[in-house]
Amino acid sequence: MAKSTKIFTNTLRLLALAATVVAIVFMVTSHDSAQVLNLTFTAKYSNTPAFKYLVIGEAIAGGYTVISILLSFKGLFWRLIVILDMVTAVLLTSSISAAMAIAQVGKKGNTHAGWLPICGQVPDFCNNVTIALIAGFAAAIIYFLLLLCSLYVVLSPLFVATP
Repeated sequence: MAKSTKIFTNTLRLLALAATVVAIVFMVTSHDSAQVLNLTFTAKYSNTPAFKYLVIGEAIAGGYTVISILLSFKGLFWRLIVILDMVTAVLLTSSISAAMAIAQVGKKGNTHAGWLPICGQVPDFCNNVTIALIAGFAAAIIYFLLLLCSLYVVLSPLFVATP
């Protein structure tokens, strides 16, 4: 693999790591309380399985990113990286999709089910969740770019024309 490709992919990996860390930090610190009809309720990420899944998915992706940066200098590791980049991209996509669906219900409610929106009562919680979702979405996009780069590195020798 060319040195410029290594630098580019490692830079993307560092950006993905930063995005996953931001998503985890903002999701884990998202909590707010509100009082409705003299009852206090607390909104926090751990109340929702989809938000827990997002945190776990982002943590797995972040851990894999650190390992892949450390092992990126090994030549035969690139074939495995293609598979693991694919798994990570799919994991991030599924976790962000689940969390976005729940966030949409929290923001807009669901009139058919009788669920009221909660973001008017707990705006700090919703703002932190929004930032976490944006960072998680950025990480998923970066991982799709990494997947394309990894595929290029592994498959490019197959398409070289021999004289």
